[in-house]
Amino acid sequence: MRLEGGIYIDQSGLSQSIRAMHTQTELMTILNKNVTGFDKIGYQRQIPVVSSFSEYIGVHGISEATNNEVGRIAITNYPLDCAIATEGYFQLQEKDGSIKLSRDGRFHLNKEGELLGVNGENVLSIGGEKIKLSHPPKDISDLKITSDGKIGTYDPKTKKMIYDARLSVVTAEGSVIPTPDVKQGYLEYSNVAIQQEFFEMVPIRRNFEANRQMFLLQSSLLSSAIEQLGGS
Repeated sequence: MRLEGGIYIDQSGLSQSIRAMHTQTELMTILNKNVTGFDKIGYQRQIPVVSSFSEYIGVHGISEATNNEVGRIAITNYPLDCAIATEGYFQLQEKDGSIKLSRDGRFHLNKEGELLGVNGENVLSIGGEKIKLSHPPKDISDLKITSDGKIGTYDPKTKKMIYDARLSVVTAEGSVIPTPDVKQGYLEYSNVAIQQEFFEMVPIRRNFEANRQMFLLQSSLLSSAIEQLGGS
């Protein structure tokens, strides 16, 4: 009699092969997600992290870490497009009040002069408030966003810039970055290198195929043993 629970090393080869294939499938899923995100604005590469005990605990030994390196920055010349040329995130507020961090700087203005994200989220200022321009520009080209995130519009009457707010750029932990490098008229694409993803897929596929062949071999041997026992 053996009580359930605990850690055992006398597991069957079939179980180990299945666990290994499951683990390798999860690793492929992470790499495929990076390939899919290659052309996504603001996407950051996910790095698969495999623990020392993954051979025993399977997919529970896999986690993901985010690559915070700056991605490919491309010029758009649209005044409300913004890219962060350093590490950091824009702060956006969803309709339910929750805060999310994003490097997707495809902003636009609504009729009330509120600055919104690509999915309609409110863009927050460094003070944690929704950004709303007091003098929304008639011509979007009159809007200016400085490298430190200040947002202003040109007033033709006074011939001066009126700065209403400053974009909140924070770290992954939520700490304000005092001197962000915001680029107006640019967007940041992912920091994924396709060749790296395919290169990392090669050993995973080979390991999966080796475990698959081992599983088929063990399954065949087990079936033969059962047939022999049944015929005796």
